[in-house]
Amino acid sequence: MEKTNVKPATGKLGVLCVGLGAVTTTFMTGVLMARKGLAKPVGSMTQYDKMRVGKGADKQYKHYGEIVPLADLKDLVFGAWDVYPANAYEAAVHAEVLKEKDIEPVKDELVQIVPMAAAFDHNYASRLDGDNVKKCTSRWDMMEQLREDIRTFKAANHCDRVVVIWAASTEIYVPVEESIHGSLEALEQAMKADDTQHIAPSMCYAYAALMEGAPFIMGAPNTTVDIPAMWELAEKTKMPIAGKDFKTGQTLVKSGFAPIIGTRCLGLSGWFSTNILGNRDGLVLDEPANFHTKEVSKLSTLESILVPEEQPDLYTDYYHKVRINYYPPRNDNKEGWDNIDIFGWMGYPMQIKINFLCRDSILAAPLVLDLVLLSDLAARAGRYGTQRFLSFFLKSPMHDYTENEIPVNHLFQQYVMLKNAIREMGGYEADEEID
Repeated sequence: MEKTNVKPATGKLGVLCVGLGAVTTTFMTGVLMARKGLAKPVGSMTQYDKMRVGKGADKQYKHYGEIVPLADLKDLVFGAWDVYPANAYEAAVHAEVLKEKDIEPVKDELVQIVPMAAAFDHNYASRLDGDNVKKCTSRWDMMEQLREDIRTFKAANHCDRVVVIWAASTEIYVPVEESIHGSLEALEQAMKADDTQHIAPSMCYAYAALMEGAPFIMGAPNTTVDIPAMWELAEKTKMPIAGKDFKTGQTLVKSGFAPIIGTRCLGLSGWFSTNILGNRDGLVLDEPANFHTKEVSKLSTLESILVPEEQPDLYTDYYHKVRINYYPPRNDNKEGWDNIDIFGWMGYPMQIKINFLCRDSILAAPLVLDLVLLSDLAARAGRYGTQRFLSFFLKSPMHDYTENEIPVNHLFQQYVMLKNAIREMGGYEADEEID
């Protein structure tokens, strides 16, 4: 084992969440309860998973925190921005994800988490109408106000480091424009010129975070950091970025189940996925322009796992469709149906049906924790730019599409990438192959 040069996780880690809705409040409440020993952070890889380090006689299985210096849950300090002024306690109660008995023991701490005014543009999420919003003269001004928020929060809470994570609604789709998103200089000019068509509010959050020395994680399918200009900024500031879109329910199933079909050399005729959900996310996605952003991220998963060029007999011309339907009675309890038409020996058809009655925020909260802790780790390890090893947690992993890079969507290959990165940061050899 080599000596690792990862800086220790000293002091407090500020966790600034964009959005104080169901996902964020479930995450915060769970961490606060876990700190008191009143709940368990089930689903969190950083808290539960064990992985092998070393081979042969030196082989050991260790928790991530025994291999690399992760921030301790007791050192996390929470803050947020939101268009609605409700504090984290009120927002958690309103979200109706957690029972009263799981919120009340940490009420005093949740009440203290009052959201800062959000950088918001109604055109990007027309279904939201909160008034806890910044008054900005331009996108550049919006970004500068966010930088000031991060500095103020960091100082007021005596934080050693900060991570910023987007856990807000999906914005309308922003296509990548080479002339604006292609370079940092062009992006900055567009922000100063208040180009509201090409510069989403989320880009202002990302720019502000990176300039303030905070890793930025995109938990929605927004274009935000998935542009060359932001890659350039991440290189310049030596900060990690990761995205996009938390891999919670249906895509988790898809990235785990599609490999069964591929590994067993069965054919695919079609895969139809539909979802019903009724939370704020569902409301926003009921708007076609916002759904398109989501659709792009959900559709990309299958095509990189079951590749027509590799197996033309099995995966040519399969039909893949994804739908999301807003259905208020379900609230945060999402239901995902997958109908999979496959074929086997001599082309005979078979079907698979998967009905996943999941709780969106219960699946997302541990992902938020893991992404925050591992992005902070990456920053202390001197890793910057796109963190591909975090693809395991994300629905539409970032990749360099300008170089025709194909993202890894296969869940078990993503798991190998995650383990190898942790091995390397822990001073061990990255000893598993992705094949």
